[in-house]
Amino acid sequence: MEMTIHASFLPHTDPEATLTFYRDVLGFEVRNNVKYGDLAWITVGPPGQPDTSVVLQPVAAFPGLTDDERRMIADMMAKGTYAALNLATKDVDATFNRLQASDAEVVQEPTDQPYGVRDCSFRDPAGNLIRIQQAS
Repeated sequence: MEMTIHASFLPHTDPEATLTFYRDVLGFEVRNNVKYGDLAWITVGPPGQPDTSVVLQPVAAFPGLTDDERRMIADMMAKGTYAALNLATKDVDATFNRLQASDAEVVQEPTDQPYGVRDCSFRDPAGNLIRIQQAS
């Protein structure tokens, strides 16, 4: 069986800040921006990879959540422990320098990990952890 990853989902809390981060800071293409009232589902992806996308969805759109669950999710997002995305680049140090210059929130500077990869990490405006690895 052959499969590919078509889309993964990350929550967001501020559509404009999210759009700015993924489009202007990370350099992703905006593939769709669907609005319903003051909610927005923003689909982005890396240029040249039209079959791989990230859908940034509003936390408020999760049906069936209680107020306590929404507060718990908001707390976890603020700490960066709710959701994450791993990316890869050919030059993690150059990517780190570019993102740091954009005032993105740095979590970890480029580091050689004991498990064999060099990576760094940032938080997006909603607190999602964005880990960027050196591509092999």
